Amino acid sequence: MANKPKSPDGRFAYEGLDRVIHEKARLGLLTSLITHPKGLLFGDLKQLCDLTDGNLSRHLQVLEQDGLVKIVKSFEKNRPQTRCQITAEGRKRYMRYLNVLEQIVRDAAGTTRAPAANRKLSPA
Repeated sequence: MANKPKSPDGRFAYEGLDRVIHEKARLGLLTSLITHPKGLLFGDLKQLCDLTDGNLSRHLQVLEQDGLVKIVKSFEKNRPQTRCQITAEGRKRYMRYLNVLEQIVRDAAGTTRAPAANRKLSPA
C-alpha cells in the first residue's frame, strides 16, 4: 500500500475564516448586504436577519468599526432612516471568506466520498 503524502502543517487551520464575519448574525447581515449593492434600511435588515433592534445595532457597529459596512443616517418625510451598505473592503473580505468556506467543503467532501471498500473499519 502506497503512503499518502503528508499534509503540510496547518493545512486545516483555515486562517482565512475571518472572526468578524464568521459570527452567525454578521454573516447573515453581510450576505444580505452583498445581495443588495445599494444597501438596505435598518428595518429591512432586522426582518431579513431576524434580529432585535439592539442586536442588529451592535452587530452593525462591529462591522462598521472594521470597515465592512457603512451606515448612513438621513430623513425621509420627517422620519429618520438608517441605510446600511457593504463597503468595497467588506465585499473583498466577504469573498475571501467564502473562498475559505468553499475550501472547507471541498476538503470535507474529499474525505467523505471515499468508496466504502477503501474505508477501514474500527474494531468494535
